[in-house]
Amino acid sequence: MKTIMRGPAFRFFCVLSLTLLIVACASRGRPSGGEKDTEPPVIVRSDPENFTTNFNKDEIRIYFNEYIKLKDIRKQLIVSPPMDNDPIISPQGSAGKYISIKITDTLAPNTTYAFNFGQSIVDNNEENPFSYYRYVFSTGPTIDSLSVTGAVLDALERQPETFITVGLYEVDSTFNDSTIYKQKPKYITNTLDSLTTFSIENIKAGTYKLVALKDNNGNYTFEPKTDKIGFVEGYIEVPKDTNYLIKLFKEVPKLKVLRPFQAGEQRVGFPFEGNPEGLKISMLDALPEGTKTRITKDRDKDSLYYWYHPKLELDSTFFKLERGTFVDTLKHKFRPAEKDSLTITMLTPGNLPYQKNMTLAGSTPFDLLDRSKITLIDKDSVAVAFTIEEDSLLNTYQFPIELKEDERYAMSILPGAFEDILGTQNDTLNFNFRTRKKSELGNIRVSLINAKLPLIVQLTDEQGKVLYEKYAETSPVVDFTNIEPKQYQLRVIFDENKNGKYDPGSFLLNTQPERTSYHPVLEDTNVRANFDYNISLTLEN
Repeated sequence: MKTIMRGPAFRFFCVLSLTLLIVACASRGRPSGGEKDTEPPVIVRSDPENFTTNFNKDEIRIYFNEYIKLKDIRKQLIVSPPMDNDPIISPQGSAGKYISIKITDTLAPNTTYAFNFGQSIVDNNEENPFSYYRYVFSTGPTIDSLSVTGAVLDALERQPETFITVGLYEVDSTFNDSTIYKQKPKYITNTLDSLTTFSIENIKAGTYKLVALKDNNGNYTFEPKTDKIGFVEGYIEVPKDTNYLIKLFKEVPKLKVLRPFQAGEQRVGFPFEGNPEGLKISMLDALPEGTKTRITKDRDKDSLYYWYHPKLELDSTFFKLERGTFVDTLKHKFRPAEKDSLTITMLTPGNLPYQKNMTLAGSTPFDLLDRSKITLIDKDSVAVAFTIEEDSLLNTYQFPIELKEDERYAMSILPGAFEDILGTQNDTLNFNFRTRKKSELGNIRVSLINAKLPLIVQLTDEQGKVLYEKYAETSPVVDFTNIEPKQYQLRVIFDENKNGKYDPGSFLLNTQPERTSYHPVLEDTNVRANFDYNISLTLEN
């Protein structure tokens, strides 16, 4: 016997069935999105074909199986040999299914050219890279097939620079030491953004100069003011089964003094490049009897200041600058400027590290000092003995004392303790500083195995900034005591010329930078408070 639904129950059943049917249909048609595309684009053909000989076209087209775009093409693309007129590359700023290379330069005969695209070719949707594609052609009957390989490291820093240009200069009758400053290399490549290795390919047999540049201006020439450089000493012969290691460094520029300027009412500024140590500055005009002059160096900028007192009644003068074989004469026109005033500040206020001295710096050159007007006491108001050391170039006074642990110090300076060359004296000054508990600090002992002394031992931060430094001259064991708890990196410099500082190389002098070594086991040294840390570092001599 069949049961027939009628009335409200029947209508409810119909509505429920229809709703379920709609939901089922909607669910059945919902797209899943599919798997993410991870495949790089594929080249389907090139016109002319890759590795074409007797090339004589003015445009190259490289076709792909999907839409592609060029990413960071200006940095990634390397053309070897470089062209005087850059080729026009498209697409840029949009997507397309082919790359167009329009050649706007006159190509050299019987020469193999290579376009190295690096990681610039990516698909349009997911940016999957078609990595390190090279398009090669020759204007002659053969493709040059020799190569030079190697690696580029930074001579001083742990982390190497990225996008290093590595070039070969052909050594012929026109090559000399100034070539790298004026001309592009014959062959060129790039280490890109994640590699330290390089490979210069499709070159012909010959004699070359191998040079690496951190080419900040992108012009393939060496500009010492902005670029780092590395080179292989002498010349290399191709072919030769050798893997070259190049160490990149920043040259100390040759001393150059730029046009002077009126920096203050009684102060002339001399901007400089290079190292001004030992530079003498004198005015060629005869100075009035009793005139005081001083030279100071700006602590933050590359400028020297020539101070004079009293004011000079001159419209202009000539300054003579000399140091060894360096001699220059510069004209200066005196102009109105603001009067300098004496202010005295304490460097490193607050907590004074155990490795430093309390130091006062003046805004105008110190001339006279009355020690009797300076007192230093500790937290118990007990007088503390001190000595005074002057640095006239930096215009500072240091006050070496025997620092006690967890101590507070107060320095009182009466009016007239300091007088500058302008005749200005100080007002009453008070400076306070303190030391920390040694239990809040840490210690590191470094044992240098196979040490060939002297060595410069440094603790640096991740950026290579020197935080602590010791000179190992007589012992291969170096102690860093009472240092700030933090992470450090250990760097050792082989002080080959025994001058107590790191010396970079020089291309013109054909000298390499002094060798450095980092701690090879730990990426960093984590110093904790009240903790003694011991490191052994084996050096290769």
